[in-house]
Amino acid sequence: MSSGRTLITGIGVASPTGMGVEDFWAATRIGKNAIGPVTRFDASSFPARLAGEIHGFEAADHLPGRLVPQTDRVTQLALIATDCAFTDAGITPGEIDPRDMGVVTAAGSGGAEFGERELRKMWGQGAKHVSAYQSFAWFYAVNSGQISVRNDLRGPVGVLVGDQAGGLDALAHARRRLRKGGRLIATGGFDASICSLGWAAHLAGGGITTATDPDRAYLPFDGAASGYVPGEGGAMVLLEDEHSVRARDGRTVYGEFAGYAATLDPRPGSGREPGLRRAIEGALADAGCHPAEVDVVFADGAGVPRLDREEAEAITAVFGPRGVPVTVPKAATGRLSAGGAPVDVVCAVLAMREGLIPPTANVEPSPAHDIDLVTGRPRTASVRSALVLARGHGGFNSAALLRAVD
Repeated sequence: MSSGRTLITGIGVASPTGMGVEDFWAATRIGKNAIGPVTRFDASSFPARLAGEIHGFEAADHLPGRLVPQTDRVTQLALIATDCAFTDAGITPGEIDPRDMGVVTAAGSGGAEFGERELRKMWGQGAKHVSAYQSFAWFYAVNSGQISVRNDLRGPVGVLVGDQAGGLDALAHARRRLRKGGRLIATGGFDASICSLGWAAHLAGGGITTATDPDRAYLPFDGAASGYVPGEGGAMVLLEDEHSVRARDGRTVYGEFAGYAATLDPRPGSGREPGLRRAIEGALADAGCHPAEVDVVFADGAGVPRLDREEAEAITAVFGPRGVPVTVPKAATGRLSAGGAPVDVVCAVLAMREGLIPPTANVEPSPAHDIDLVTGRPRTASVRSALVLARGHGGFNSAALLRAVD
């Protein structure tokens, strides 16, 4: 069992606002909006037609030719982000025993686009035309499997499914594995379900907005909020045991994954309080952090009036009215399902690095929510501790506390 801290030593991101950390952060820090009309399929027959898409991405520019036809877009993005995270950490093959490294990812819908394409072939051309890779390319665990194979990670491998909350759950599970004796876990989450099959699932789940103006569509904590905009992408980070970092003389440390907690909301109609406040308090207790020490909250920001109200009430219950800066950078990308919270974790550690809180794009804060929402422009601040919140469809709540490392 390890007694060392769990450190973030490498990051990789693929988001509508940028492929790669620097491009992503340059857009995020100023609140550049990446939401626009759906282009990945014909959405004209659907009531919702806006998304946060990654434009200009060609998997063949980054991955071996043999791997591209085997994988869905979501897996391709996850593989590239993982490559970037290892490069960022300065870890080369053979530097760490493969048995001491593992991977834990969060999944939203799996390889939805790949699955839809092969189903069309089956019904239109016959079963003989269906790719053999369909057997795994659609599956929730495919990202973990492909990342493990590509990077020779022979330690623990896992996948968690919890919508937006699942991204934090994956990082927490990775930390548990490290505490049991591993050295490094690649962890995070991705989603890329902007296809007609994935779109139907978003609509069936409820909560998606039918707004048509990209600049006034996804509006967390805004009086005009009418639902969320789906997006694609996510992030991978390397979580590493503190002793492992020292042993290999690692030079890059973004921060510590210091605290985590998860709860479930009570049954609808029970009259009981939602579970988010307890998740916040649990994460702070796990990290040994007083509420006054938290410098910023990266909120879940559902963009659904009831959920926004519940989240604002949970934040004020813990920190007091306008007691801590709050931001929702994902207002510029849409909600990325399993990829959303890992992207917020990357935002948090980059905010620590620069001393800057990115804004919530295009939002006019509602006075009904007594929170200090950062809007309009970035806010300069000393960020030493950041709280990331995530909620998933079905009542999942997760909270994680990130802390700067001197």
